[in-house]
Amino acid sequence: MLINTFTHTQLLCYALMKILLKDVITTDKECSDLLCSYFVKTIIFWISEELPQSVWKPKNLIPCFMRCFSRLIYCVKYSACLHYFIPENNMFENKIEGRARKLLLDKLYTLHSYGWRCVLFSDQLSNFHVSTWMNPIELTTLRTVEVVKILNSKMMNILNNICAVNTIDNHSYLYNRVISKIVSCDQSSLKYLYTYYMSLWCTKYAQTIPLTSPRSSNKHQYKQYKSCLCTLLQSIHHDAVSGWLMLASFFYQSKQYSKVLSVLVFSLSEFTPDKLNCLMNMSDIHCRLLKLKSFQKTSIFRLWKIMLVDLIKFETNSLLIPNELQIDTKNGQYSVSSIVYAYFLQFLCHYHLNNIRQCQDCINTLHLVIAENYMIEKDASLKSRAYNILGIALQLSGDYEAARQAFMHSLEICTDHRYNTSRKRLLLMSSV
Repeated sequence: MLINTFTHTQLLCYALMKILLKDVITTDKECSDLLCSYFVKTIIFWISEELPQSVWKPKNLIPCFMRCFSRLIYCVKYSACLHYFIPENNMFENKIEGRARKLLLDKLYTLHSYGWRCVLFSDQLSNFHVSTWMNPIELTTLRTVEVVKILNSKMMNILNNICAVNTIDNHSYLYNRVISKIVSCDQSSLKYLYTYYMSLWCTKYAQTIPLTSPRSSNKHQYKQYKSCLCTLLQSIHHDAVSGWLMLASFFYQSKQYSKVLSVLVFSLSEFTPDKLNCLMNMSDIHCRLLKLKSFQKTSIFRLWKIMLVDLIKFETNSLLIPNELQIDTKNGQYSVSSIVYAYFLQFLCHYHLNNIRQCQDCINTLHLVIAENYMIEKDASLKSRAYNILGIALQLSGDYEAARQAFMHSLEICTDHRYNTSRKRLLLMSSV
């Protein structure tokens, strides 16, 4: 009768706790006979008495689940799990003791350190797709059921793989369909979700629009220019920086260097210590920021727009990547740290404007960014590409010896010539 009164969230918590118990905890032979699902049910009963029914809502699924998990740890630690109907009966008395208790506690603490993601150790849930960009951010604000439903929908899968669609008609069809979804959606959290994927789509699609063609009329080229610009202005909604940097690349390809520098001033102002990126270890400051009341009801995708710094990603044979990096996209997608790319693009503009002092300032800043591993930590390929980019800047500035050193550093980190063009650049320098 009590279980029949459970809300859907209470039932989900019970199901998740049983999955964690059966698929993760008891798979360890030394812990297999220590806990049973009746203990979990008892814990849910006691916590349901402590919390009002209004708390057991879908948006609180994760904190409710973690509260149940924490209570299980407490019960094991203090050997106290009172029977719900017969409180005088401590079901853990003389049951979990000595070495078995220590092993079980160690396992529980380890699992608890993963937060809600501990359930993903279950084979039942191991195929559940969780975006890597979600890892730095607490998901307590997500409307879980809604977001998972949309993430797994065919529409979102198509948008994620939009580069496989080649015809303009298909692009237009998908574009119109998602715009319709955004406009007709009632919930702001879902609007942000659709907008996020639309922004990713626009970033990829803009790189396929040719800006110039020998056989095209001026009118056609102007139409292409406007189309690409319009697409890029819609690509700034998936993070705080990379969309703006792609827009700066567009102006650079159009040789509008003053506009590039203006966009870069804003972009570089966004690289503040409070920003998140997918490679970082979150500090206490980041955790506190994310728990501020102003963020607690913010959609995760809206939060990314404010706080996330994504990589700058150029597709194979991208038409927006600077000519100086064209050979890097011949063998696949080219990703580089956004801050490295921002200063490199700034250097290129000053180089074409013959601003020698500003060029040297950009090179010095690039040196500092690489030395400090700023937003490129934990990823060898990003560090290798950062040195490669530094080498290109030094070569253009005329410091060939320093350029060779930078290219050599890049090769020491990544020797695969398919993904590192430093060897080719060194050979070209030798032949001059």
